[in-house]
Amino acid sequence: MSRFFYATFYILYLSYCIKAIDIYDDEGFAFVENEPNNIVDSKNNAKAESLRNARILWPVPLNNRSDSIKDNDKYVTNENEPHLSKLKSQNRKARFGYGPYLHSPILEMVMQTMGMSYPPTSGVDPFNFLRDTYALPKGYEKPLEEYDYIIVGAGTAGSVIAARLTEDKPRATVLVIEAGKPEMVLSDIPALVNHIQRSDYVWPYTMEHQPGVCFGSEEERCYIPRGKAVGGSSVTNSMIYARGRPYDWDRIAAAGNYGWSYNEILPYYMKSEKSELKKYKTKPYHGRDGELTVENVPFKTGLVEAFLAAGRSFGHPTIDYNDPDQLGFGYVQTISNKGHRLSTAKAFLHPHKRRRNLHILSEAKATKILIDPETKRAYAVEYSHNYVKHVVRCRREIILSAGPIASPQLLMLSGIGPKENLQMLGIPTIVDLKVGRSLYDQISFPGIIFKLNTTNASLLEHKVATLPNFMQWLQFGDGLLTTPGGVEAVGYLKTSFTDEPDSVPDIELISMGGSITSDSGTTLRRSWKISDRTYFKAFGALKDVDTWQAIPTLLKPRSKGYLELRDTNPFSHPKLFGNYLTDPRDIAAIKEAVKFIIGLGESDSFRKYNASLYLPTYPSCSSYPLGSELYWECAIKTMVVSLHNPISTCKMGPSTDLDAVVDPELRVYGVEGLRVADGSVLPQPISARTNVAEIVIGEKVADIIKKTWSNVIA
Repeated sequence: MSRFFYATFYILYLSYCIKAIDIYDDEGFAFVENEPNNIVDSKNNAKAESLRNARILWPVPLNNRSDSIKDNDKYVTNENEPHLSKLKSQNRKARFGYGPYLHSPILEMVMQTMGMSYPPTSGVDPFNFLRDTYALPKGYEKPLEEYDYIIVGAGTAGSVIAARLTEDKPRATVLVIEAGKPEMVLSDIPALVNHIQRSDYVWPYTMEHQPGVCFGSEEERCYIPRGKAVGGSSVTNSMIYARGRPYDWDRIAAAGNYGWSYNEILPYYMKSEKSELKKYKTKPYHGRDGELTVENVPFKTGLVEAFLAAGRSFGHPTIDYNDPDQLGFGYVQTISNKGHRLSTAKAFLHPHKRRRNLHILSEAKATKILIDPETKRAYAVEYSHNYVKHVVRCRREIILSAGPIASPQLLMLSGIGPKENLQMLGIPTIVDLKVGRSLYDQISFPGIIFKLNTTNASLLEHKVATLPNFMQWLQFGDGLLTTPGGVEAVGYLKTSFTDEPDSVPDIELISMGGSITSDSGTTLRRSWKISDRTYFKAFGALKDVDTWQAIPTLLKPRSKGYLELRDTNPFSHPKLFGNYLTDPRDIAAIKEAVKFIIGLGESDSFRKYNASLYLPTYPSCSSYPLGSELYWECAIKTMVVSLHNPISTCKMGPSTDLDAVVDPELRVYGVEGLRVADGSVLPQPISARTNVAEIVIGEKVADIIKKTWSNVIA
């Protein structure tokens, strides 16, 4: 029977067990704002009219706040006899946002299914039937001893490379080694993206402690998770499709990286894209026949219209923000298919997993690249699978696509990296390269919130994450759960602290259908590891309150960090040093963006929501007057979070660039038969998130490799 049938059966059984909510009041309904006429064609007018008049059902949990936490061991002295004074304290804490908050039954299921180190005891995963599978093709009981190509990492770029290298005749054999599991039904839900950030689908990397920043994070260390799944970070990211600007690529090419100009890269953007955008899909710069469906989110609140209208009032037009010739604001575009996440694994690997020349080995960790010390040729990969060490040989090339943290780590463990660091750990140096010595990370500030004095204006978790909404998403691919982590629109700004052309922004704005408080602190802030102390002190008063937030992201940080090995254990996480905000221009640009967002929220467009700026009281900023320059500077340093897009750790550059690790064809300098192809090769920040750029990197390097070996007969 189909996976869909099993998933549906399981959900129906769950609904029976939890007795799905069937009591609603008038506040359990919300209206979808009218969609602008200019993005609805005439053939769909009738459907659009029915949507405008429809009511979206938002069931409210039956349990009140005190019921939700009355059995918590922290407040109960005896299992059957809670102490009255502690119950009063508990009720008071629940009222003001302190203490536990009961997830909806759907989210309880999600947390159990995707939780860290799950399953904890038996080793048998009862939810395994909800996951995709990547067994070896029929007739193969184990991997081969040798392949034409070995790809380390079935991530955003690795999945693309594997599909392209196995599509032509004569058939080259390809092995893909991936440390993570295949994705599952629940990871396809866009609204639950933040839950995945604390699950087994990520590597839970954390920056080393940096004095003066990340005050609000757990242990005062910023969290920077990366995808650990077949599909990599395309399984865990916010699905936003953003290309950046032509200037980004032209500047990379001008630095000596031949073949990487915008005009040379544009065909690869279009090759993989299948545009289903309502208004822009026929634009000449969008692709129509690719594997990646790019679409608009089927559901949105009225807040997105207010954001876009406010942007227009400040001179920022509502456009297709991927238009190479325009800069402005626009409805978010997502890599999804009919409201379901579309990872690169689902787009590029799943349809071809029965190819006999494509072998995908999940839950296998590459531990070392074996390199002949005399010829300097990479000839094999050492990996661990089911706690057993294996070695697989390669005839042509090994491609590292393990990501901007794991790829440099694996290079250094294999003897490729800064000689002085490798010698300190006793690793013989094969090639002395500056692996990991450059790291740029885009950072965000989720601390600007407007309180709305209206009800049902925003997406509150306990009204969104319900069984009826889940079934609507599962069956029809629409409804409230299709909003990727609450993101509804994207805007781009150019601050006065950048010296790049007017068409190149340095700030991205994300308009939310709510805010960091929409789930009362249960998920979103935990996806960034914002500490209990910081969150409840600053935002506890906004529990169950309708809010709106725009989050600024510094796209082009000047502050540069680095990474290095912690030890010689391939299962240890490397040391990550973000050096956030060490360049004063970075915090100045974010402060300018903060002032702009405040202007948006105080504009006429938000007046119908009676929006008022909420100034959180941060424990680390209590000595500064609320709203002052020093307050905002302290707030930014307290609440700065990573966007999870580090780059440049295996920098691409010409042979004259002493900091380069790979050449413009992504070959590792000084080693034959070894390339790196992921976000780590980007030499400098681009004016967009990096996931789409990584897909382009995969497409381009696949073409380079096929051309290199075009005269070889398999």
